[in-house]
Amino acid sequence: MKPAERLSRLPGYPLAELPARKRQLLAQGVDVIDLGAGDADYPPPAEVVDALRRAAGETALSKYGFQQGNPEFRRAAVEWMRRRFGLTFDPVTEMLPLIGSKEGLSHLPFAVLNPGDLAVVPEPGYQAYLGGTVLSGGTPLLYPLTPRTRYLVELAELDEETLKRVRLVYLNYPNNPTAAVAPREYLERTVELCRRHSIVLAYDNPYCDLTFDGYRAPSIFEIPGAREVAVEFFSLSKSFSMTGWRLGWAAADRSFITALTRVKSYVDTGPWLAVQQAGAYALDHAERLMAPNVAELARRRDAGIAALREAGFTCESPLATMYLWVPLPREIASADFGRLALEEEGVVVMPGSAFGAGGEGFFRIALTVGAERLTEAVRRLGQVLRSARAA
Repeated sequence: MKPAERLSRLPGYPLAELPARKRQLLAQGVDVIDLGAGDADYPPPAEVVDALRRAAGETALSKYGFQQGNPEFRRAAVEWMRRRFGLTFDPVTEMLPLIGSKEGLSHLPFAVLNPGDLAVVPEPGYQAYLGGTVLSGGTPLLYPLTPRTRYLVELAELDEETLKRVRLVYLNYPNNPTAAVAPREYLERTVELCRRHSIVLAYDNPYCDLTFDGYRAPSIFEIPGAREVAVEFFSLSKSFSMTGWRLGWAAADRSFITALTRVKSYVDTGPWLAVQQAGAYALDHAERLMAPNVAELARRRDAGIAALREAGFTCESPLATMYLWVPLPREIASADFGRLALEEEGVVVMPGSAFGAGGEGFFRIALTVGAERLTEAVRRLGQVLRSARAA
């Protein structure tokens, strides 16, 4: 078989090879500490698991959900947005259940891009943005996230002719992998620019509740005018440690929801209704259920930052997410550092270059193990740093 040409424009997925190599090392007796994927080691809330057990026994919830989904989940999602952000959305016309926010993010370009249209894709960034753009026939315009712009996508830096061709921009704050947050004034001028140039703003917001030190992450819809241009994506994966459950939603003006619904009608039949029922329970009790996870992540963040500085790294303490974005000395390539960390010390980290060329010079740590194991992992990474400098 000769694959479609568009597949040649997709880079290798950054996590594709790690599970197999990790299994090999474990089989050899290596004590592997995995700080790679953003998949925390603590379980989903027991109450939500019980809610899923109950829902799984209801025959009606094992039927096709299609895009209408479970009305209880639609209700709970918009009610959570009202409590969390003070926003009102229609649960029928302005919200759409997703099989995890990833599929919605990658399907959106099929709804809004014509062949050759530009989509601004942050680099480093989540690969679903690039994948959806390429597979839909759009053209990605990679924007490097660097300390120069505080890891913000500054659309005003693009010339007018380029902006005329941009139809879609992906923003993700709090950000993966850099853990950057977006000031309100940045969001205000970005929304205004998108309105002037008729650019759809895909706002990926799965980390909005994983925040520390009093920081509160906003919804894009708190910004005046955002409903004219934005689609916001939420997920239960990170806040509730439900990554494998594959449940999220999109919120937007009905015109965007109608277009995305039409795309999804041809490619899936929506999340399992029983999972949506359990998700509704999680959202109805979100404030109480998420609090222990956020407190644990804060402990891990503090332990990780202290250990990194002790081991010879420099790293800012982030206000949000479950990641640490760690700079490397100029002479050490991130892929080489990641390989040495795994092979010599049994520590899995994500090289910055795995998120695109714009991530070179950094590596990402996911706060997916307890503080004691995290400290041990960083001690080992310090050994790798010293060895690489001495080579």
